[in-house]
Amino acid sequence: MPHIHESKVKELELIANRLRQHVIKMIAKAGSGHQGGPLGMADIFAVLYFHELHHNPKNPDFADRDRLILSNGHICPIRYAAMAEAGYFPVEELMTLRQFGSRLQGHPERLRLPGSETTSGPLGEGLAQGSGIAYAAKMDAKKFRTYVLTSDGEHEAGLHWEAVLFAGKNRLDNLTCIVDRNNIQIDGQTEDIMPLEPLRAKYEAFNWHAIECAGNDIADVVRAIEEAKAIFQKPTVIIAHNIPGRGVSFMENNYLWHSQPFQPHQEEQALNELKEIEKKLLKEI
Repeated sequence: MPHIHESKVKELELIANRLRQHVIKMIAKAGSGHQGGPLGMADIFAVLYFHELHHNPKNPDFADRDRLILSNGHICPIRYAAMAEAGYFPVEELMTLRQFGSRLQGHPERLRLPGSETTSGPLGEGLAQGSGIAYAAKMDAKKFRTYVLTSDGEHEAGLHWEAVLFAGKNRLDNLTCIVDRNNIQIDGQTEDIMPLEPLRAKYEAFNWHAIECAGNDIADVVRAIEEAKAIFQKPTVIIAHNIPGRGVSFMENNYLWHSQPFQPHQEEQALNELKEIEKKLLKEI
């Protein structure tokens, strides 16, 4: 069982719900953005920023911080929401998403936003970047861990698999790749467009330790990360089975909500559903 108390699980569930509400408001205000992935990954971001990562919002570049690389940079609204709630910048700044001059662009930009380790864009680059960081940490005898968040759709990119080979060959046990296995991409289901299965077996064949978890279950996410930290001489992949659009009924498991503008009243409906979940969680505490 993971080393996390039930009260902490409830606290993180509430945080994840709050992050989802931020995402809806941000994207509605911007008039564009990605909803499905950010809503599905909210629980994982809550665990990372409020339970797992060794980080300091007041000193975001200190040398021994854990590194978090967001390879699928288009889901950055959920990262921005988590960073704001953690204290990296004012929550009010979230409403500047995708505006000219804002630090919160449609993909994170390292030089604009302290605490954003890389500038992401083309899918498939993140694991190569993270593998290089983890390899350098080994060379310098540094103890920090590197986490790389990836989409399942970007597993169609060749560069990603070159990085899988590199990390396995160099036994980067300070590296964890978390896959948002939500089975959708911009124009349909991953298994229709370019099948990924057997995904776990592919990683294991390349000398990775593979873990699967329910990505919308806080305790199971914690369990998977704790297992990853205990692995020796192998990099670890956590295949997180997520529900895209989690928490909003008309978005869940619908690939069309990978990204599309809100129609009238959809923002209100989404927020109302999330607020009902929040009320239920508060009663359970």
